[in-house]
Amino acid sequence: MNFVGESAARLFRIRPLGDRALVVYLDTEMHEGERWLLAAGMAELLREAGLTWLVDVVPAYDTVTVVYARFDYEQAAADVERILLDTRHPHAVEPRLIEIPVCYGGHYGPDLAACASRAGMTEASFVTCHAAAEYQVAMIGFMPGFPYLSGLPAELRQPRLARPRSSVPAGAVGIAGGQTGIYPLSTPGGWQLIGLTPLRLFDPKRAEPFLLRMGDKLRFVPISEQDLKEQGEAP
Repeated sequence: MNFVGESAARLFRIRPLGDRALVVYLDTEMHEGERWLLAAGMAELLREAGLTWLVDVVPAYDTVTVVYARFDYEQAAADVERILLDTRHPHAVEPRLIEIPVCYGGHYGPDLAACASRAGMTEASFVTCHAAAEYQVAMIGFMPGFPYLSGLPAELRQPRLARPRSSVPAGAVGIAGGQTGIYPLSTPGGWQLIGLTPLRLFDPKRAEPFLLRMGDKLRFVPISEQDLKEQGEAP
């Protein structure tokens, strides 16, 4: 997706956020999947623009927050607008389709039975439904590499835990409300846990620390406990 002519200006607006940041608000009438890809592309474009005053860029559901060092807001906003309106460059990133292996239930998905019961399903049918859907990374947040995934079938929606766990293992796959997600690191958490993936979503030692990026599409692939252990990540 590229901005084209004067219509580009209607796709976003820029507003200040305190004295060290500004926010690019995207047109919320745009299809949400396209909006997430556009936000990710805008963030990438700004990071690569060589702005000497830039501290950080944070894309989210329908915004891109630009953090800057001591600098004039009007000048920062003008620079951002100029870069984003430059139609010589593509703005939306190309989504990748990534498969995430998951060992569902049992020790690795302690809330699966309760989730299936609330949904009026067997555990097997709940897993089948969860693994059949295609998801999209709506945002990376909460902690390094945590993907908020859209695309959860409506019948699988679940409430958050009334009392969060003090420790959730890295790789845990959970559901909260209408979203599913994957914990990249061990942390306290309140999502309903239904499985575990052996993949490392965040590894600061890798050239690219994050396995997933905003806009990516993914599918969950059920694996056995033996498969999980053979990949060396089972607790």
